[in-house]
Amino acid sequence: MTVTLSATLAANEDIERRRRAGERVLHLAFGEAGLPVHPALRERLAAASEHNGYGPVAGASGLRVAAAGYWTRRGLITDPELVVCGPGSKSLLYGLLLAIGGDIVLPMPSWVSYAAQADLVGARPILVPAPPGEGGVPDPDLVAAQVRLARAQGRVVSSVLVTLPDNPTGRLATPATVGRLVEVARELDLMIISDEIYRDLLHDPDLPYTSPADLAPERTIVTTGLSKSLALGGWRIGVARLPDDGHELRARLLAVASEIWSAPAAPVQEAAAYAFGDPRELTERITRSRRLHGLLARAVHDRFVEIGADVPTPQGGFYLYPDLSHLRLGGSAEITRLLLENHGIGVLPGHAFGDDPAAARMRVAVSLLYGDTAQERLTALTSPDPLELPWIAANLHHLSMGLKELSLVRHGATAGPDPALVAAH
Repeated sequence: MTVTLSATLAANEDIERRRRAGERVLHLAFGEAGLPVHPALRERLAAASEHNGYGPVAGASGLRVAAAGYWTRRGLITDPELVVCGPGSKSLLYGLLLAIGGDIVLPMPSWVSYAAQADLVGARPILVPAPPGEGGVPDPDLVAAQVRLARAQGRVVSSVLVTLPDNPTGRLATPATVGRLVEVARELDLMIISDEIYRDLLHDPDLPYTSPADLAPERTIVTTGLSKSLALGGWRIGVARLPDDGHELRARLLAVASEIWSAPAAPVQEAAAYAFGDPRELTERITRSRRLHGLLARAVHDRFVEIGADVPTPQGGFYLYPDLSHLRLGGSAEITRLLLENHGIGVLPGHAFGDDPAAARMRVAVSLLYGDTAQERLTALTSPDPLELPWIAANLHHLSMGLKELSLVRHGATAGPDPALVAAH
């Protein structure tokens, strides 16, 4: 088996190398929340720093109770005994693949690590496109056909994974699509893994949201964490809500966890228990974050639309998924290379997410546009009009000029660097 560095992490390291070498690169390739840690969380972590024991494999009781309350307040009544904590939801997803076994159905495109983790555990992912205009949930009719075909070939297909809202497209599947997928999962006896780490970052909190666990609690696992909503990616903490009567699955998952991560970091669990309690100061921070992510995602969306890109309007998180195939400059690898090397814009190619390499689609993450320092990022978070802040305006201008220069290449023109941009940097 050949194991390579995650595409997101590899792109992040490449862009940072270029920046250290003095290149001006707009970093749109890394899905980090790009915001400072709330002081209340830093205080909780510091206060718990003396806790250096391993603790229970499933996670501290206080964190499991807090996570159960988090889901219960969102309409999913949860037994703390069916909550398992881990060092990030990414680790929990890997452990779940091992605990469930068999092959897995994934949306196409989907987050780079889903298929990679399936490969690592010896599973064969089945990539199924989402319905047109949606993302994160594979088309239920195609799922049924693909699972039946795979089983006819002797394969064991055990699960299907969804992301609500989605990375990489920034779209949210409709309740009708989720409902149809649940029907297919029941008919074919598939477990559903629902990655809901962006749930609290829907740009419009009134947008209809349906979790598969709302409809099929007996076969749905929900995972989430704090890396996106509260920008705690480096703290590595996640939680999983297992299905009703999921005690056998719990035992298998804990067996896996005991051999891989033993237990989540004790001080981080203390801070996470506070966060999952939804205290007012943190829910207000999330509200501000959701607003900032939405404003920047729409601003970047508009700049791609200006050059004729086909790009669905983002609905959650800090991603969008433009298609520049109309420029006829090559597939996802070539268009990504041109943007980085000729125009100083770093994005991730669509083929890294399982998409057709011949299509010029890419994932764009806007969350590192907010500023280069903690003070700039905090100012962006609290500003009544963050798009007018000088550093954000400069970033958006850099993007606009790079995209316009790229589109001119299609028409046989050449464009030198923008004088205003050169003067600013």
